[in-house]
Amino acid sequence: MKRMAALVTTEGLHMQEQRARKVLQALVQGVDPVTGEELPTATVLQQADVLRALLAGVAALEQVAARAQRRAQLPHKVGRPWNADEESSLVAAFQSGEALVDVAERHQRTLRAIEARLERLGLLAPEQRVTSNSFTGSPGGSASYPRPP
Repeated sequence: MKRMAALVTTEGLHMQEQRARKVLQALVQGVDPVTGEELPTATVLQQADVLRALLAGVAALEQVAARAQRRAQLPHKVGRPWNADEESSLVAAFQSGEALVDVAERHQRTLRAIEARLERLGLLAPEQRVTSNSFTGSPGGSASYPRPP
């Protein structure tokens, strides 16, 4: 139920941001956002500083929307702490030779997170990782990992 409430709140916030962006864009274009009529030329909205501020507001809202869109595409557990059961499952999957791309999907984490955890556990050396400085691995995810002894 809490997740549903959060989703409704998030959707409501997204709608507010979209509406705010449309209002600011209309004002930048010299149009009344309610009526759609052209605004008088002598308004404060025609001043350069005011236009710059409106454009900065539009840009900020677009950045927030882009960040939210990127975040929505990430696995569910991104940034969450690991627990002992999850680590045990990861070690077992790695030792059995399961593809790390599949392990990442099952654990709802990025390939980079899986490799980082294996490295932290001493099961993967830094030079064996296929990810570095990014949140995705090789396109095919077909890197071969040595099996631990």
